[in-house]
Amino acid sequence: MTRAEAPSSALLTDRYELTMIDAALRDGTAARRCVFELFGRRLPGARRFGVVAGTGRLLHELRAFRFGDDELRYLRDNLVVGAETLRYLENYRFTGSIHGYREGELYFPGSPVLTVESTFAEAVVLETLALSILNHDSAVANAAARMSIAAGDRPLAEMGSRRAAERSAVAAARAAYIAGFGATSNLQAGREWGIPTMGTAAHAWTLLHDSEEDAFRSQIQALGTDTTLLIDTYDIRRGVETAIRVAGTGLGGVRIDSGDLPTVAAEVRAQLDELGATGTRITVTSDLDEFALAALAASPVDAYGVGTSVVTGSGAPTAGMVYKLVARQDAAGGWVAVAKTSTDKGSKGGRKAAFRTLSRGTATSELIAVSDGFEQMQTAADHPEARALQVTLVEAGEPDSAFEGAEGVARAREHHAIVREELPVTGLALSRSDPALPTVYIDA
Repeated sequence: MTRAEAPSSALLTDRYELTMIDAALRDGTAARRCVFELFGRRLPGARRFGVVAGTGRLLHELRAFRFGDDELRYLRDNLVVGAETLRYLENYRFTGSIHGYREGELYFPGSPVLTVESTFAEAVVLETLALSILNHDSAVANAAARMSIAAGDRPLAEMGSRRAAERSAVAAARAAYIAGFGATSNLQAGREWGIPTMGTAAHAWTLLHDSEEDAFRSQIQALGTDTTLLIDTYDIRRGVETAIRVAGTGLGGVRIDSGDLPTVAAEVRAQLDELGATGTRITVTSDLDEFALAALAASPVDAYGVGTSVVTGSGAPTAGMVYKLVARQDAAGGWVAVAKTSTDKGSKGGRKAAFRTLSRGTATSELIAVSDGFEQMQTAADHPEARALQVTLVEAGEPDSAFEGAEGVARAREHHAIVREELPVTGLALSRSDPALPTVYIDA
């Protein structure tokens, strides 16, 4: 499907976004210049860092954010907004700018992940779309990054499509790949985002045949000896013996999907070696999360497949980000910083520029300069190693295509691998604790 054929994303939104536009058009505030910011007040699950994911998907959906005849008819027939607002929406095009953290970048409490500047009407209506994409994708990426750390150099494959909604599964595979997974079982994710795909056979394949040996033999004939045989449908020890008898000692791999995995993996490795299959790899699956992966670090395992935990955020299914108005022009054209002061839900007003301060290549803080313009602080004078975190994602309404598509995913994955190396060692811990870096605000 080409971009021109893509369905409208305009109604992937909450009703109150449009009723606010309706009221703003009536009272004359719709055209006021505003700055909205997408950020997280805290890291979900008391984790040490977050991973930005979903940016490229958001830019793609922004191109499709148009109110066509069908969308306008729905709004009119259901009395959502008045005639003036329908005329406004008919010609809606986002013409403002969006700055933000690159996809794959790390974020911390208060990090200005996205900064959207435009008129109130143009910017407020993007709230639900931006949050639904980044909250989901960043939650998956947060979990995937922790699993990648726990897995070390061992390959990780995402295989959780059956535990997510069909389109969420594709988005989850994309986010997991950005944060360190090497492959996915989801073919649409491979097609759409250029992610390597993997997979051979399930237990149903073995159960289909009259014997385990018949199933293994047929799989070998179809896929060759480098395939991976699932050995735990019946008895694991007998399954290993049958697999090597059928495939020979050059069998590519075996997969274990049940049992006490550290114990079973050690027993399978010993049996394979005894049979001369010293090069046969062991892949384990079976409800793994980052803690199970860490527990398997000393086991003779070669690769992992992770499903439910990664696509559901491993206990934190949303990143908890919010989208708030932080600055606006007054009636005279002057800029005014605005912020909520609600208990536990306060925000920091003003446009912001963000930097990662470093000492000898190791990150030391999230430095956020609050000012009326990005141009007032392009470098942190007191921190010569500081790295600017924000890039231009949308200029004059036009998304930067470099962040979209399979190429954008590849760039995000590469960027994530680089910036994760900046974290102090304590930032890689899996236990609940404070963020790895403090967020420091300064006036610019």
